[in-house]
Amino acid sequence: MKYHEHYSYQIGYKLSNIIWKIVKKWDYFSQDTIGKQLVRSIDAISSNIAEGWHRYYKKDKILFFNYSRSSFYESLDFINKAINRNLITKEESQIIQNLIREFPKSMNGLIKGTKENLKK
Repeated sequence: MKYHEHYSYQIGYKLSNIIWKIVKKWDYFSQDTIGKQLVRSIDAISSNIAEGWHRYYKKDKILFFNYSRSSFYESLDFINKAINRNLITKEESQIIQNLIREFPKSMNGLIKGTKENLKK
């Protein structure tokens, strides 16, 4: 399996593109404050999976997969702030929430599988 075929990566990648399109519509102040931070953290989800996937040692892989999971939770905080500040519509929020629900289980499975199946 290649990194971009794993469900965790696909969710992170979809979320990053959805968030990008949403943030591009915001006013300058919103983009410059919460928007940049949200885009960076959401982009880091799939990027860290890709980087971890290509690390040689198990500890390195797990480290980057944990970075990805941490970026996911950082992104959730910014998404919730954006929703409360009416920067994300109810319709956009529903699309995001559907993807968010599925990520933790998939990511935890990737980390667990890496721990159990790799020797070094």
